[in-house]
Amino acid sequence: MSQSTARVAPGLAALLESVIDYAGVFPPAGLSVNVATVNYDNYKKSEYAWMLRWLVVNEAGLEGVPAEHRNCVSLLAEAGRPGVAAIESKSLVAVGGAEAPVYCEVGFDNLNQLDAIKKSGCYAKMRTGGLKPEAIPSAGQVAEFINRCADLELPFKATAGLHHPLRSMQALTYEADAPQAVMHGFINVLMASAFAWQGATDLEPILNEMDPQAFKFDDDAYWRGRPITRKQIIDMRANLMHSIGSCSFDEPVQDLRALGLFA
Repeated sequence: MSQSTARVAPGLAALLESVIDYAGVFPPAGLSVNVATVNYDNYKKSEYAWMLRWLVVNEAGLEGVPAEHRNCVSLLAEAGRPGVAAIESKSLVAVGGAEAPVYCEVGFDNLNQLDAIKKSGCYAKMRTGGLKPEAIPSAGQVAEFINRCADLELPFKATAGLHHPLRSMQALTYEADAPQAVMHGFINVLMASAFAWQGATDLEPILNEMDPQAFKFDDDAYWRGRPITRKQIIDMRANLMHSIGSCSFDEPVQDLRALGLFA
């Protein structure tokens, strides 16, 4: 355990290790590539660097990323690019020859595509939110996606609407008159994935959980008294849920501190 994670319960540290793909250039943050890259560099030097994985940009923004950060880029593209950490695509065919790992986004009405993604050697990606309430999938849809991936032993990432640890009513953008809706929580999604990896199928109650006291962490993790071990969490993170895409890094950290989960 690093010095920076020494004050975090080991079960929670395992759940959040390298979990955030920083996507500051995308809405609702909408930062320039230059600003997002500077932020990423600062986060990599921060006390919470252990939570950070990749920098997410699109093809237009890639040229603005300094060469020393290219190998940390998860690139939204429909074709492979050398030197990046990963590709995120909506087209399985177009990225078939990519050298880097490929995450293919799948709509909740097309989950049959997960079988083809598994056979291709690619990973999956689900979109868990957006700028409008109707863009947020139901807990049932998210549960079905996780269960299907667990059954296939297909790794995935989740993106959009996961700035906050727990399911809660939140503003969907940073505008003063932003619409509000109940957003999914990244701890909910990660814990549901951990239980799914151990064979559980009734994930909706975990995804719908809004009580901060329902989740406890020590050497292991618990939802309403049901344990999941640190070893099981590490195994799940390596083999099922790889990461979340978030346009903010500060917001998740601040919320975790506010919940008393970080000392």
